[in-house]
Amino acid sequence: MRVLVVEDDIASRMVLVKILSDYFDSESAENGLQAVEMFRDALENNNPYDLIFMDIMMPVMDGQSALKAIREIEKKMEVPIGNEVKAIMTTALSDTKNVTDAFFQGQADAYISKPITRDSVLDSLKEVGLIH
Repeated sequence: MRVLVVEDDIASRMVLVKILSDYFDSESAENGLQAVEMFRDALENNNPYDLIFMDIMMPVMDGQSALKAIREIEKKMEVPIGNEVKAIMTTALSDTKNVTDAFFQGQADAYISKPITRDSVLDSLKEVGLIH
């Protein structure tokens, strides 16, 4: 399985890649715009990601905007319902508005509040059905 880790903080990005490396082949992006481009390329090359782990607050393009763009690409490329990429959002915010927006506008599957731990990542993977 493939994961795209989208995180502007290099230390957080490295921690996530390390945790996920037991389960996924990982690639990473440092902002939402880069993530959208990588997602589109992967889908066009018939090598889609199974999971996106994305920070909500990032420069260039935030995670909510990126996830919305990714969902539009899936619609445009006619990804069958149920085969969409799983999206787990991460946030340092305790702001419920951002989390609510991530779920309802961006159609996130789960979210994790920072600091991220191995247990919180594994719990989220179980929640979205990618591990047991």
